[in-house]
Amino acid sequence: MAKKNPSADSEDSPKKGGVLKLVLGAVLLLGVGAGGAYGAFAAGLFGTEADAGPDEPKLVLKGAEDPFEFLAPGEKDDGSAPIYGDGGSEYRTAYYSFEDSFTSNLSDSPGLIQVEIAVSTRRDGRVLQWVHNHELAIRSAILVELAATPEADVYSAEGKKRLTERLTEAINAVLEENEGFGGVDAVHFKGFLVQ
Repeated sequence: MAKKNPSADSEDSPKKGGVLKLVLGAVLLLGVGAGGAYGAFAAGLFGTEADAGPDEPKLVLKGAEDPFEFLAPGEKDDGSAPIYGDGGSEYRTAYYSFEDSFTSNLSDSPGLIQVEIAVSTRRDGRVLQWVHNHELAIRSAILVELAATPEADVYSAEGKKRLTERLTEAINAVLEENEGFGGVDAVHFKGFLVQ
């Protein structure tokens, strides 16, 4: 039987001990790195943008400053702030008026409808900027809705209300497609003519 060489065991022991120390050191470094990353995340140093949610237009309180205030082309800021009443909604309402009127045939009728329209929002000025920027696509969507309107609807208050709701949905659909968010609360008739 061959004798074990005691010097051979002593040579293996340092190798095994060195590998073990190397593995333990790597595990320790991984743990410290993971702990540091968790600490930075918990402190808000990174990852907060995804947690904040999408950057959508916010409701604007009466008397509060709109960070995205929109002035229509040709409109001047006279520097005076509007004076709001104490009642009603706690949010201010901003309007955008389409410059040109809309004229269309009515559905299944020889009748014509001509309307002048404005939209309103209680959200910040980005919504009105988007309405202005996408006015061509919005005009097209409005004309489609007007052409799909039965003649009976334009003679009743309920029919006109349904039409404003459809127009609001059509405008918001254009904004959602182009900007990811609608924000128009209502459509208002400035003029309404049926022939």
